[in-house]
Amino acid sequence: PACLASIPVSDGLEQLGADGLYREILRDETVLRLKELGKISDGEGFLERTFLSPASFRATDVIISWMKDAGLTTWVDQMGNIHGRFEPSNSTDKALLIGSHMVRTINSLFHAVILLVIKELSLTKGVLYLKQKKQDTVIDAGMYDGALGIICAISALKVLRVTGKLQRLTRPVEVIAFSDEEGVRFQTTFLGSAAVAGILPESILQVSDKSGTTVQEALRLNSFEASAAALGQVKYSPESVGSYVEVHLEQGPVLEALRYPLGVVKGIAGQTRLKVIVDGSQGHAGTVPMKLRRDPMVAAAELVVTLEGLCKDPSRFLTYDEECGCFTEESLAGLVCTVGELLTWPSASNVIPGQVNFTVDIRAMDDLVRETIVASFSRIVMQRCDHRLVDCAVEHKHSAAATPCDPELTAQLKRATRSAVSAMAPGGHGHAGAESTATPVLMSGAGHDAMAMARLTRVGMLFVRCRGGVSHSPEEHVAEDDVWAAGLALLRFLDQHAVAEL
Repeated sequence: PACLASIPVSDGLEQLGADGLYREILRDETVLRLKELGKISDGEGFLERTFLSPASFRATDVIISWMKDAGLTTWVDQMGNIHGRFEPSNSTDKALLIGSHMVRTINSLFHAVILLVIKELSLTKGVLYLKQKKQDTVIDAGMYDGALGIICAISALKVLRVTGKLQRLTRPVEVIAFSDEEGVRFQTTFLGSAAVAGILPESILQVSDKSGTTVQEALRLNSFEASAAALGQVKYSPESVGSYVEVHLEQGPVLEALRYPLGVVKGIAGQTRLKVIVDGSQGHAGTVPMKLRRDPMVAAAELVVTLEGLCKDPSRFLTYDEECGCFTEESLAGLVCTVGELLTWPSASNVIPGQVNFTVDIRAMDDLVRETIVASFSRIVMQRCDHRLVDCAVEHKHSAAATPCDPELTAQLKRATRSAVSAMAPGGHGHAGAESTATPVLMSGAGHDAMAMARLTRVGMLFVRCRGGVSHSPEEHVAEDDVWAAGLALLRFLDQHAVAEL
């Protein structure tokens, strides 16, 4: 694969991909590049690349080299997004954008604390002994989330270059590696894609990370202009863009259960994030009688269990017509609620807490369902807290509407997927497991850059099967043949809708 860049365009069909499957680029080289990018990290022994970190710039250099290898013109915009574009001569068509994110990390503070424990804690009397081993660092991110979509797109365009089809593109095609999607450093999601879509407010420049550094300061420290005018330069006009496509691992178990490598996405669930604050009376665990306690921990526990019941069986809680009369089984499908973080103060084993905070994440494809669940849970919180004589507040931290994918793009991706999987199945090409006759159509419960890009143009998404549905973990894994299937599906999509016939 390291020698593929040297293959003359005129000889491409003779030297590889004579069967139209291009496994050397779409599988072998793509997998090697995923592994190479996965080793570029700000930490030792785990994968972490935060926004504007040293590792993110090393990754930028590598991605730019791959884009150039595919025959693309490259640049980095004022928000750190990496662009690789092919502009056909005399084309007036709107551009096709293909992208995903290159930042890969989970909570950096969690990383720091756990690694400190792993490195320093050693109780030699046999009570507890922890040592750092590469294979035991299970606190880091995976190497496929985000990177898979970027490299598959570059690989598909490289095939077009090698086969001489790049010059036959009928519309501009651009790959974008967005600088940040997860929002770990500044707690603001979609920094890169929102800037491209033109929905990133100027106020974002004054948002600070945990060290007190603002977005503006971080950008200027890395030689970006970091002004409102610079943000305006990043924005694309809707008149210049025809569509956006994103390839992403599923982050769920559905495709694996269906034994099918790829699925098309019909939409991305809307999301609401809440913070619930429960205030009680702090006291000594041994001296305050049970009947006289105002215990926020017990109240919080009851609320967490109530939330689970509300989302498992909403009809039990939505008791009047305005809430439940308009909902169907389909609209309630995919509703999920999660408490992912719970903090107590002062957090001592012999102290009744004075305060308990917990987060709530509510997602649904139907925005009315999500909004109703949020309202119902907020009302229940106040009722249960009054009953337990504790004080409660519900703070709204984030809200995003559901994002439907464009039906035409979805149909095109579905045809390209079926064509790719069918081509790989016969003749012992190594792609087993595609036993379903229909390409699955899925809903995404996770957020993606496509949510921001939908404010700019129509969007489509392709999901790739991942082992065990595991993501945001070093156990995150996509089979090599599934990587191949994703690249081939994207190549066939480009062939069918952006390459002129001879």
